[in-house]
Amino acid sequence: MGPDEVKRLADAYEHTLSVLSVKDRNDPLAEFIAKKIIEIGQTGLKDPAQISARAIEELGLP
Repeated sequence: MGPDEVKRLADAYEHTLSVLSVKDRNDPLAEFIAKKIIEIGQTGLKDPAQISARAIEELGLP
């Protein structure tokens, strides 16, 4: 994973946490979100907003 991909995934992760109002990084939900973001990032999707939206959708969260 190169620096550009890491940045995209980090941006998607931060955006998802913000949208879902998850503030505690130790919350098990935060880890679950991180794993989903990485999984989706490996599909080739590049846009952080799209990665975030798909993660929220796939996790079945509002």
